[in-house]
Amino acid sequence: MGYINHVSRFILLPGTAEAIRVLNEHHYLTIVVSNQSGVARGYFPIELVHEVHEGMQRSLEQKGGFIDGVFFCPHLPRGEVEEYSVACGCRKPLTGMIDQARKSFDIDMESSYVIGDHYTDIELARRAGLKGILVRTGYGRGEEKYTLPKKSFKPIHVADDLLDGVRWIIERDTT
Repeated sequence: MGYINHVSRFILLPGTAEAIRVLNEHHYLTIVVSNQSGVARGYFPIELVHEVHEGMQRSLEQKGGFIDGVFFCPHLPRGEVEEYSVACGCRKPLTGMIDQARKSFDIDMESSYVIGDHYTDIELARRAGLKGILVRTGYGRGEEKYTLPKKSFKPIHVADDLLDGVRWIIERDTT
């Protein structure tokens, strides 16, 4: 969908709430880490990012799930908004948001996964010593077809969507 520049543009993809609920039921921490360079680009204010995250939490809670933590990077070198126009350590694939999450939660890094639709998510997983899963939703199909073949480091699994990835994790971890 590109930049979520208004709260009305945010939607949960089919199966997302169920996937989060399954993770919650199996006692996995569910943590969102997200680049939000639209803030630095001047596309929308940082308050919108918070509003979207609150709406996401409400939507998930209405469907029986919850996110334990949300971390995001509003930065971009040479951005339009001076306050956020910086090179930082939190922009994926750098591990700053993972480091923040580790300070906030007792995370079993050996048993943790990063699930995402960009190769930067898989690179983040590699740099943080985690297992990376690529989903085909969002940008995933294009990443799988055009980006992955050129990369030496691959995800441990490619899933159709978040729910498929979560089911793969649960099956793998419980057998």
